[in-house]
Amino acid sequence: MNALKFYIKDDNKMLEEKVINTIKKYNLIEDGDKIVLGVSGGPDSITMLNILNEIKNKNLIKFNICVAHINHGIRDNAIIDEKFVLDFCEKKNIEAFVLRINLKEEAKKNKKGLEEMGRIKRYEFFDEICTKTNSNKVAIAHNSNDNVETIIMNIIRGSGLSGLKGIEAKSGKYIRPLIEIKREEIEEYCEKENLNPRHDETNDENVYTRNKIRNIAIPYIKKELNPNIIETITRLSEIAKDDINYLDIQTKIAYNNMYLEENFETQNVYKVEKKAKIILDLKKFNKEPKAIQKRVILYSINELFGNTKGIERIHIEDIIKLCNNNIGNKYLTPNKKTKIVIKNKKIYIEVVK
Repeated sequence: MNALKFYIKDDNKMLEEKVINTIKKYNLIEDGDKIVLGVSGGPDSITMLNILNEIKNKNLIKFNICVAHINHGIRDNAIIDEKFVLDFCEKKNIEAFVLRINLKEEAKKNKKGLEEMGRIKRYEFFDEICTKTNSNKVAIAHNSNDNVETIIMNIIRGSGLSGLKGIEAKSGKYIRPLIEIKREEIEEYCEKENLNPRHDETNDENVYTRNKIRNIAIPYIKKELNPNIIETITRLSEIAKDDINYLDIQTKIAYNNMYLEENFETQNVYKVEKKAKIILDLKKFNKEPKAIQKRVILYSINELFGNTKGIERIHIEDIIKLCNNNIGNKYLTPNKKTKIVIKNKKIYIEVVK
């Protein structure tokens, strides 16, 4: 008698495999890593914690983890969330660290919005725990839906092509193992694994832009226009990333071709050398298409400051006009740190003293 063959579909194992595939695809975790997991107690972060702990325990990748939880002191249930995370970690024998703050007071004292202050405190705490535990990476539980929401927010704000990239799977020491997992898959996983995650009721309040997109815009689009909107925009994001990667390569080539010289000055506080001036060949700059010109300017400013904060589209447009007209003048950006000077057929991008 022939033996019967059975096929058993285990959705939980499939989700774990998807996370492993994401880890491999973006090289998120390597042998020897020590990773701090940002865990709020909600479905996303508890799923991330549970799956990464399973991968670690199965020795599929040799790494260690610990947990960082922040009690913002805003919600009545915050202390319950904190206890849930600590109890969960105790059961799994995972080291956990908690930061308790009064976010409203901190935001008021620093004259910042709650969201911005919360982000600042969160990443400060992650850095602190990385140092304390000698960890080299931080895992954040952003999922595919979060990525789509971010892209829609960027479109609404009028961002350029870079806004279509959304949330990166890896940015510096920060990794996002769930970035290719949909929220529905996470919720199903929590239910089948009996994880009973905490629910942040503020996510139901349509006060912030992200909540309006999550709770109103996307459900409407799914129902009336495109039921596969998450997959569609995710696909758009992948296409945009390929195009941006190509443009980045061409920008670096163009920059190196027109680059003439640079000056350095030593910052005594940090004992590091920092660029004070970048000089580009004006004629070669003007021969480039506008798309590359824009990126070369941003690339140069980023070389000077490590970021392009305060530089908006209108400023880039004005700088390009300045270069195209070969006018010997200067342009001071709103951040009061960057000066553009055109003289002797050269572009001087300088740090304002």
